Amino acid sequence: MLRKFAAIILTLVAVLAAGWFALKRPDIPYETLESSYTLPESQFLTVSGDIKLHYTDTGPRDAPVVVLVHGFAASLHTWQPWRKTLENSYRVITLDLPGHGLSRVSDDHPVSIDYYVDTVEAVTRKLKVDQFSLAGSSMGGNVAWQYALAHPDQLASLILVDASGWPDANQGDDPLVFRLLRIPLARILMKDLDLSGLIEGGLRDSFANPDLVSQDMVERYTAMSRAPGHRDAMLRLMAGSNSRVKASKQRLADIRVPTLILWGKQDNLIPVGDAARFEAALPNAVAITYPDAGHIPQEEVADESASDVRAFLDRHAAVSPAMSTDAVATPVSETAQTGNATGGGLRPR
Repeated sequence: MLRKFAAIILTLVAVLAAGWFALKRPDIPYETLESSYTLPESQFLTVSGDIKLHYTDTGPRDAPVVVLVHGFAASLHTWQPWRKTLENSYRVITLDLPGHGLSRVSDDHPVSIDYYVDTVEAVTRKLKVDQFSLAGSSMGGNVAWQYALAHPDQLASLILVDASGWPDANQGDDPLVFRLLRIPLARILMKDLDLSGLIEGGLRDSFANPDLVSQDMVERYTAMSRAPGHRDAMLRLMAGSNSRVKASKQRLADIRVPTLILWGKQDNLIPVGDAARFEAALPNAVAITYPDAGHIPQEEVADESASDVRAFLDRHAAVSPAMSTDAVATPVSETAQTGNATGGGLRPR
């Protein structure tokens, strides 16, 4: 009986191992990815010694500057709709964070929110940008508000899009891919596998209208995740090493610049209640929610959100840090109405 049981176990292990090898996918060289996913505006620069970063820098050279930072597992492509709206009047810089998109990542440097804050600083210094408005989506929003704390004199204004950072954000309804990546053994087993199915599920959960997730989008996310070092970098981020600094009312009170908070009301990743928490904690903030959007309003309600950002920047992008300590962010849309959310005047659309 024991021998028969052992044979069954060995057979199961063999089947699982065969399945694992069948799903294993190699890295895709950067040169191959660049041939498919660079944009006409794409450029590259080197920071931190030898890290090659992908970025775009468009719009009038003498206009106020806006820097856009994407979220976890995303790339600068998420900002295409906003960039096209803003670059007529603003100098718009987008970048792929290390371990994302077409940007390289060091094998021996720990990826974290702190590292990404330093990356934003390195890129803006390299491009000789002294003052700018900073927008961040999801994890990029976490980078943005922590940058505002670390470099208050650099910012004219701040834009948080479904931003992460609160310590008790509800993670129970996260897409399966994010829940699996929190399990150490699952991270090890998944590191080299074909994750296209999980990535597609995560993307569909990120939109209020999952039909907006195209096959091209899934293929782009999947391919870029297979750039050398990217899967390991994202696994390290999901392991909880991204930041020890969490949002709190006391900490965020030090951010004095005018701040616009945008949120999809149907966000399945970060609860819409966090928009009110940010608005209540930040001294000069106003929030807008979009009833028909999920976690990525810059893509799902692109025209509407870009219009709100444009109106906000027209008021605040050129405000100096000295002035901004007394400035109060004003509503950015004449159609915004005061809602019933707690924690401040949350303004639904």
